[in-house]
Amino acid sequence: MTRKVADCRRFPSETDCTLTISGEEDEVLRAATAHAVAVHGHTDSPELREKIRGMLEDEKVSA
Repeated sequence: MTRKVADCRRFPSETDCTLTISGEEDEVLRAATAHAVAVHGHTDSPELREKIRGMLEDEKVSA
């Protein structure tokens, strides 16, 4: 299974957040949603989760 990555550095924020989360898609989605709520002040909702899911990228494997 391809690991996924959520990287806050790719999106502007008032806190200049540098957090990167990687793992299996469901794990990353849960952690990124919790982070978005706790740190960035978003409200947990199905819409937020779908937006985050759409921003996930495949993890690049180092050679």
